[in-house]
Amino acid sequence: MKLLEERIQKDGIIKEGNVLKVDSFLNHQMDIHLFNKMGQEFKRLFGDKPINKILTIEASGIGIACIAAQHFNVPVVFAKKAQSINIDGEVYATKIESFTHKKTYDVIVSKKYISSEDHILIIDDFLANGCALNGLIDLVQSAGATVEGIGIAIEKGFQAGGKLIRSKGVHLESLAIVESMDTTTGTIKFRPQ
Repeated sequence: MKLLEERIQKDGIIKEGNVLKVDSFLNHQMDIHLFNKMGQEFKRLFGDKPINKILTIEASGIGIACIAAQHFNVPVVFAKKAQSINIDGEVYATKIESFTHKKTYDVIVSKKYISSEDHILIIDDFLANGCALNGLIDLVQSAGATVEGIGIAIEKGFQAGGKLIRSKGVHLESLAIVESMDTTTGTIKFRPQ
């Protein structure tokens, strides 16, 4: 998606450790106009699927998922990274390691919100090593639901996550795939789409 690539070039900051900081428009401050265009593109890419729910993980995926859900006219469910007193009843649970935070989270979704009847589109902001997506796929499969596809805003194509998820036969679409990042020059190269 050219609009997203241009925004990454303009406002993205490369940090040590293969970190791409896009908090000025994607995952701290959010550009809703850009999110709307991304939602339209996800609808174009997955519009032929019988999607009835979008699943994401807190926190950075929620904004993108909510705007995309408007284009699909479906609800959003987000996996929580901590048990809280307001989640009652049984939950699906998995463990997810965060690339950015270098921490493992116990992630949960209430069984009230995902069932075997659901056809799920998973949406997230980043794909690096694929740990979060593997965990979300695990949650969907635990419910007996169907993963219809995965939509990612930014994929780091030089890390293993995309290849790992695609090898499972899952329909994965990333709006921008970063092929390389140079911390010295600040150069970001994208995979042609």
